[in-house]
Amino acid sequence: MTDQSSVTLFPDAPLSPVQIESIARSGNQVRLSDDARESIIACRARLESVLDDRLPHYGINTGFGSLSRKQIDPSELEQLQLNLIRSHAAGVGDPLPCDVVRAMMLVLAASLSRGHSGVRIEIVEQILALLNSGITPVVPESGSVGASGDLAPLSHCVLAMIGEGEVIQNGRRRPAAAALREAGIRPVALVAKEGLALINGTHLMTGRFALVAQDLQRVVNAALIANAMSIDAARASHAYLDPRVYLVRKQPGAGFVADTLRKLLAGSSIVESHAADDPRVQDPYSFRCAPLVLGAALDSFDSCYARLRDELGAVTDNPLIFDTGTDVPDIVSAGCFHGMPVALPLDTLAIGISHLAGIAERRVYHMLSVFDPESQLTAFMSPKPGVMSGFMIVQYAAAAMCNELIGLATPASVANLSTCANMEDYNSFGPRSAAKAARGVQLARSIIATELLCAAEGVEAHRPHRSGEPVEKAISIIREVVEPLEADRSPSPDIAAIEKLIEKDAFGPLLS
Repeated sequence: MTDQSSVTLFPDAPLSPVQIESIARSGNQVRLSDDARESIIACRARLESVLDDRLPHYGINTGFGSLSRKQIDPSELEQLQLNLIRSHAAGVGDPLPCDVVRAMMLVLAASLSRGHSGVRIEIVEQILALLNSGITPVVPESGSVGASGDLAPLSHCVLAMIGEGEVIQNGRRRPAAAALREAGIRPVALVAKEGLALINGTHLMTGRFALVAQDLQRVVNAALIANAMSIDAARASHAYLDPRVYLVRKQPGAGFVADTLRKLLAGSSIVESHAADDPRVQDPYSFRCAPLVLGAALDSFDSCYARLRDELGAVTDNPLIFDTGTDVPDIVSAGCFHGMPVALPLDTLAIGISHLAGIAERRVYHMLSVFDPESQLTAFMSPKPGVMSGFMIVQYAAAAMCNELIGLATPASVANLSTCANMEDYNSFGPRSAAKAARGVQLARSIIATELLCAAEGVEAHRPHRSGEPVEKAISIIREVVEPLEADRSPSPDIAAIEKLIEKDAFGPLLS
């Protein structure tokens, strides 16, 4: 029987975002499979077979980057690796969140476990020991250009492995040496190639991408519920959800969204209450075109997630070591560390997130402004318009967040700066793309929570009529943490409470 609370690393099996989240956020344990152990040990043996051949091998017995033409004396190889880590731990700024660092460490361990990087088994075991002991290196957020690997962040991680730098343990920041000593973990000493193998990969941006994917799916689930809820809150039509429309439109995401909204609203008596003598011919785009806009975003997300799945099964080290079936391995220097396959999808995510949130803010504006008197709502959902402002300013806050999302949608990967004396002359800046996507999800969560707050109030304004059963269940979930608006109060705690529901995916089960 498989232990559901642990993750096992196999050489030929990719990690999943669910597994990464379980380690990064829930503290689940991780271990090596026997096959992974064999792959790591065999690859190290292949590497050691060339250490005395007196030929230059990049990063093994040479300098790094633009210093790669300098061959290193065998007596200085261990010092070379140690110097690499110390010099490259040049990150600046506030520490990355612990879950992001833990995700990075797990992705690193998985890449090394595929048997092409040439590290000793002790190195991978050290990473897992830190993860399983809850010891998280302090890693400054800024410093990686995402092309020669996430060099600076990973170097700070490796500092902790060798007993230097700082870590977070039980919520406290303290010296790594002390934390390792108390946990019974001996610092590792790096030997040929190991320093380079540990920092020469896309592990920060990929680990963070996995967490973003998990968080974004929960926001999408809530956004679908919020969209349906707003339709009935505004007494909008259901006609534009007709499946025939999306059959001829030929866009899978749009068809999925329309089908989902129909199911969420099935049985609504609100739509029946204005079926006759409604003077409106069409609803605004934020309602009528929502399946097309949200569907396009979801299709875009799916294509990005496909690239994430690819990266979670990859080796992103350099150089790579391959078994030739002879006594001499092939050591191939290439560019596997380059983060563009991750940076572009992350930049794309930020664009889709801006539309997911932006169209939700427009529906909030529509409901609160009473642009359409046929909605039969009061201005700003105020219990006493004029005397009470109701939810007037929640739309201001949503608009401010949408403005920030516009900036976040500007790609990080399209502008370039050279590094390493122009040897590294085209970088990805993927870690910045990941940070922008993560911030975008956070803002979108707040905007969707705002829509749920307003739409729940709007649906209840039409009582005794009811929306579809899933929508009514969502309103019940909201009412467990947010009371109806009977007098002016600060909406901030209400929005925060709904955000927590989204984080827990409270609305996801309503879609099944």
